[in-house]
Amino acid sequence: MSAGGDRSSLEPGRVADRRGRVGFVGVGAMGSRMVRRLAGRGFLLTVYDSNPDAAHAAEAPPQVTAAGSITDLAGCDPVITMLPDDKAVRSCVLGSDAVEGLAHVLGQGSLVLDMSSSGPQATVDLARVLRERGLRLADAPVSGGVARAEDGTLAIMTGGDEVDLERCRPLLEAMGSHIVHVGGIGAGHAAKALNNMLSASGLVAAIEVLSVGARFGLDPAVLLDVFNNSTGKNNSTEHKIAQQVLSRAFGAGFSMRLMRKDLATAMDLAHQTGTPTPLSAACFEVWEAAMRHLDVEDDVDHTAIARYVEDQAGVTLTPRSGPARH
Repeated sequence: MSAGGDRSSLEPGRVADRRGRVGFVGVGAMGSRMVRRLAGRGFLLTVYDSNPDAAHAAEAPPQVTAAGSITDLAGCDPVITMLPDDKAVRSCVLGSDAVEGLAHVLGQGSLVLDMSSSGPQATVDLARVLRERGLRLADAPVSGGVARAEDGTLAIMTGGDEVDLERCRPLLEAMGSHIVHVGGIGAGHAAKALNNMLSASGLVAAIEVLSVGARFGLDPAVLLDVFNNSTGKNNSTEHKIAQQVLSRAFGAGFSMRLMRKDLATAMDLAHQTGTPTPLSAACFEVWEAAMRHLDVEDDVDHTAIARYVEDQAGVTLTPRSGPARH
């Protein structure tokens, strides 16, 4: 599947390669690691971040140059955005009265590849604006967190014109091990939000049942081993509970605030499509309550939702703790 649009500004068969310079906006926990993967494959990059220290920290590989402003990305193609939400992406691309955006400095036919977790409709709307200015937009959000960004095994769901995405395939293959084109513009962002709703539901369910077991007197670590060798296992039981919850590390690398944002996007999509989602709605309410209860800051990891569930149950999930009451 592909989105429509005039392809006349594209050179047939043109792909991102190591001869041109790639722009990258947003070098936080995920973006900085994605930049290192690209630099390790030999791509030349110009990186920009609203935090100058982050941009300069990303300069460590010789292939990477820090930009002082968005205007320094002129001549880059494509430009990757890895930002907190679609509002930040829109501001970066279209700018404001005081600051120029990418749309003011990129050449005709240039491509913006949004790898952020943006809203699908916002992406469709932004693509329309850019098309009127002779620019291209595709979406390619990721799943896998910091660890998989580090080793280049992210799952990447792409949306947009197949010609645009094929141009970016060498870049995507440097950052991810599973790349799926899911549909037209905005489809990648829709798939990412729905994936995170399913992931968030699995995490809460796992913590809840472990809390029941703990109150009964079961060792959470032993019960977790049962789940992971039975039909109840999911991504959270295999990769988050022992590593982040039982250890009390709460450091998977994805914030609770961003998870809540993705869940809101998924619920908006459900409402727009008229799809009943009672379980997802209940899960969303749990995350909303957890954010109020914990009074979370921007950098609180999403796995810290366990603390909310534990507080409600009056237990602490630690190995061999039994039903430790608060």
